[in-house]
Amino acid sequence: MNKKLTILEVKELLKTINTTNDPLFERLTNDERKGVQIAIKAWHKKQADALKLEEKHQEMLQFEEELWQKNCLHIAGIDEVGRGPLAGPVVAAAVILPKNFHVLEINDSKQLSEAKRDALFEKIKDEALAIGVGIKDESTIDQVNIYQATKLAMIEAVENLTIDPQHLLIDAMQLDLPIPQTSIIKGDARSLSIAAASIVAKVTRDRMMKDYDEQYPGYGFDKNAGYGTKVHLEGIEKYGVTPIHRKTFAPVKNQLLKER
Repeated sequence: MNKKLTILEVKELLKTINTTNDPLFERLTNDERKGVQIAIKAWHKKQADALKLEEKHQEMLQFEEELWQKNCLHIAGIDEVGRGPLAGPVVAAAVILPKNFHVLEINDSKQLSEAKRDALFEKIKDEALAIGVGIKDESTIDQVNIYQATKLAMIEAVENLTIDPQHLLIDAMQLDLPIPQTSIIKGDARSLSIAAASIVAKVTRDRMMKDYDEQYPGYGFDKNAGYGTKVHLEGIEKYGVTPIHRKTFAPVKNQLLKER
């Protein structure tokens, strides 16, 4: 490093440095050029962000770690999406992760962008030991109510796993299954397995709703996933109720009464 590096070269070099103890880093910090100092500041922020992600990852493994230590290796995290929409199914997912699973940034699917969810969905699919999905459509929801339909979707997701789980971690729910289980309030933000399940369920359902948008244009299903947005409500008013609408949900029910 006798010759002064360009700012671009400094930035590239910083990508290879992981600790402030690196002799190269110490020499770079002595470079008083503004561009170098800005690059070093950005490096520090990136390191801090990476540390936070790692700490969050470890924190979200607390329930799994406790069970792994008891030789319970096949733990299924379970979550659902689609309780609130006026149209479409409720979708649940069950995911069994390996002990060495180390994909950072996994969190409650609602906290992630669509692009990030899609990327993480692929990583989960590649590395999970098993994934099961359960889907209950609008007719089941209308027949048994959304709470019971959610339970049925979760049970179906567990039954569709290719590995029998030894324990279930469930987001705020208890299931009628002969498997030990732990119900965790806000589990999608506290358990890595549940968070992974929330991503699988969300991506699966969102893709279904995009397909429905092609079948039933005018309701904005590709953007609102069936939730009661302004565009969706206007669509119901203008085009009427589709076969995938939940007829026991108030806005839909009211429209049906108008159409009689």
